Amino acid sequence: MEIRDIEIFLVLAEELHFGRAAERLRVSQARVSQALKKQERRIGAALFERTSRTVRLTEVGRQLRDDLQPVYVGLQESLERARMAGRGVAGRLRVGMMPFNVVDLHHYWRAFRRRHPRWELQIRPAPYADPFDALRSGAMDVFVAWLPVEEPDLTVGPVLLTDRRVLAVADHHELAGRDTARLEAFADFAHATTTGVPDYWEDSYLPFHTPRGRAIERPHLVLGPDELISLISMGDIVQTFPGHVTRYWGMPNIRWLPVPDLGTLRYALVWRGEAENDAIRALAGTVRDLGTLVL
Repeated sequence: MEIRDIEIFLVLAEELHFGRAAERLRVSQARVSQALKKQERRIGAALFERTSRTVRLTEVGRQLRDDLQPVYVGLQESLERARMAGRGVAGRLRVGMMPFNVVDLHHYWRAFRRRHPRWELQIRPAPYADPFDALRSGAMDVFVAWLPVEEPDLTVGPVLLTDRRVLAVADHHELAGRDTARLEAFADFAHATTTGVPDYWEDSYLPFHTPRGRAIERPHLVLGPDELISLISMGDIVQTFPGHVTRYWGMPNIRWLPVPDLGTLRYALVWRGEAENDAIRALAGTVRDLGTLVL
């Protein structure tokens, strides 16, 4: 079976829709159908049950998907390692950033690249929802996350930065005219939450209760920062942020109010313990040598 045919089968097995699979693969639907028919002839059994409305994997199709998926991933990784070796690169270290693109952190990345030029360093935004899953699935190697992180399978490394807290409100919101925001007042307004984060971790960022025990309600579920900012700008919610966002999200319709009774956030390197390697240790060593940044 050719690599492209394997890819077509796996994408179709995920999408269960010929049109979406073809669009994702950037080929025609006829090419998807042709590849599938060739695979079914070679195997001697149907891989999908197809009707005018649904596409479903057969038992043989499910077995083939489960067998091929790790083989395909391993093959792609092998080819990528060969391509990197051809460029003189020993490996790649993928770092997911939960803080927004903080220019102040770039000195860590530049120092690492100077010290270890044969390792390719990639800095990317971390997923907003289920951020620890990206570590556990291997989609990223290191996560820059606020503390505490109390996950048995994750290792907490050195702290990169500490940052103050601000509250984002729309310019027409009733809080917009104030100089500061108090945590007790948070219970009077709606906030947002996301999926797949531990309660203790969310509580450390935005407490579930005010000092007097009133609940801080989170009726809005968001999956990304753009959605979050839209809700704030419309006045539907208020939301806490680390202070550095005031320099990168300079929006005329949003006010940033200091929150003096919320402690600072501490951001550290976090990685999966069993995946620790020389590149991760080298990045942690670079951060330790340069010390913690206080914003």
